[in-house]
Amino acid sequence: MHEERFWLKEYPAGVPADIDPGLYPSAADLMEQAFAQHGSKIGYHCLRRNITYRETAEHARAIGAYLQSLGLVKGDRVAIMMPNIPQYVEVVGGALAAGCVVVNVNPLYTPRELEHQLKDSGAKVIFIFEGACHTLQQCLAQTPVQHVITTGVGDRLGLLLGTIINAVVRRQKTPPFHLPGAIPYRKAVALGRKATLTRVALTGDDVAVLQYTGGTTGVAKGATLLHRNLVANVLQSCAWSEPGMARVPSGEQPTLAAILPLYHIFGFTTSMLAAMHMGAKCILIPDPRDTGIMLRTLARERFHGFAAVNSMFNAMLHHPRFNNVDWSGLCAVVGGGMAVQRAVADEWHRRTGCMILEGYGLSETSPVVSCNPVDTPAFNGSIGLPLPSTWVQILDETGQVLPVGEVGELAVKGPQVMAGYWNRPEETARVMTPSGYLKTGDMAMLDPQGYIRIVDRKKDMILVSGFNVYPNEIEDVVVAMPGVLEAAAFGVPDPKQGESVKLVVVRKDPTVTEDGIRAWCKERLTGYKRPRIIEFRDDELPKTPVGKVLRRELRDSDPAVIGASVD
Repeated sequence: MHEERFWLKEYPAGVPADIDPGLYPSAADLMEQAFAQHGSKIGYHCLRRNITYRETAEHARAIGAYLQSLGLVKGDRVAIMMPNIPQYVEVVGGALAAGCVVVNVNPLYTPRELEHQLKDSGAKVIFIFEGACHTLQQCLAQTPVQHVITTGVGDRLGLLLGTIINAVVRRQKTPPFHLPGAIPYRKAVALGRKATLTRVALTGDDVAVLQYTGGTTGVAKGATLLHRNLVANVLQSCAWSEPGMARVPSGEQPTLAAILPLYHIFGFTTSMLAAMHMGAKCILIPDPRDTGIMLRTLARERFHGFAAVNSMFNAMLHHPRFNNVDWSGLCAVVGGGMAVQRAVADEWHRRTGCMILEGYGLSETSPVVSCNPVDTPAFNGSIGLPLPSTWVQILDETGQVLPVGEVGELAVKGPQVMAGYWNRPEETARVMTPSGYLKTGDMAMLDPQGYIRIVDRKKDMILVSGFNVYPNEIEDVVVAMPGVLEAAAFGVPDPKQGESVKLVVVRKDPTVTEDGIRAWCKERLTGYKRPRIIEFRDDELPKTPVGKVLRRELRDSDPAVIGASVD
């Protein structure tokens, strides 16, 4: 590495220029050491129940032994389809200790999305939240999954409280399902306790996680994250946040709220692994979409930090229970996943006294690339400085490095960058430069101090509440509907979500309706991917000479986009 990192002079005191990604041989070792070092501390708080790191470690070991008793060996894939509940952490710990690869799955996926991910990853086992079992039931026969372990929200919350919570959730939110051969989580733990976990030799170059992200082809692809990628990003994130967490009063256990889903790489690394590494208490929020319940939970606890996306901050600010929460303990709050709006950041600062530190990352970078320093005096609209051991460049269309102040494609190099896309060498080659930089697809510029400013996206990706939505996937689903000739999807500004999906459709059958398209999409796309706005056109969509739909032309001529740019 010989490129100058001129931004290092802007680092807060105490933040190192580099971290040692070899400090832990694997993410499994990092977790095991955290369990041992912080065993007596509260690791997780969920729905009024505290669970220590020692209890978490015991269950993780049992899950690891159970997986090995099923015949799983190093490199086998284990899917986890759960919200933020204690079982999620235990299964991650057990799977990694057994040498398996974690496949993170969104519990809100449709059968089509779930089937693709299970087949593409080759997962042999899935641990699944009961509320998603009806989805699995519809596609299980088409997947390589051999073992299904189901769990209820209350399975780790004690016999009385857990039984009550499970009964309520099953009655109100769990669709009927039938999965012959599936076993309950508690039984898997009991069987694992009777077995022995054989530690698997792991190195930093072994695969730890497959984190699925959308693709330009419309097919979700797995970012292959190695153990050293995760270890590096945990150490980078902890080094960066240390000046903020140093403000936690003496005698108080650092406490973080896990508002982001742990199956999302931002939550996985920051809310779970980094929190565990620093021995923090983690307040698990099973459903962050229910802002009222989330704020009610936070009102009962004292906490020092969390990460969230702009839409979550905005929802909290506008909820009547916001003032019931004691925000005075906040030491560091990070916003990522989507652009933080200045109005939201300013209002948050005014009402809590704590600045939202905007950061940036990708599934392909485990995920954190950059963040604003904890001593940032005011919201600046940038995504901050590159983290320790991270190099960035701004590239032109030919791959040449542009000077400071010029706009080009942001490229990233560092120990947190993925090994590639799972079984997709051509896709990998498309995004990696000969010198080892990952091309992000985001158009950005570096200012003279080294702060990165995102200008636009090169790709057509839509950002809905921090989740990547790829137009190809939506279009592939819609044009498969009888009566649809062609369709184009793009993002339009949304004050709550950052962007919403707009769909422009040309019909070959005039009886196709908006309601019909919505019903079709509901069966095949997760909620945040579904079009919020549908427009029908009689003429064909604008295309290039070779027939490619010009989404950018549609987007730039849309009244909602024009109005936003004028404002």
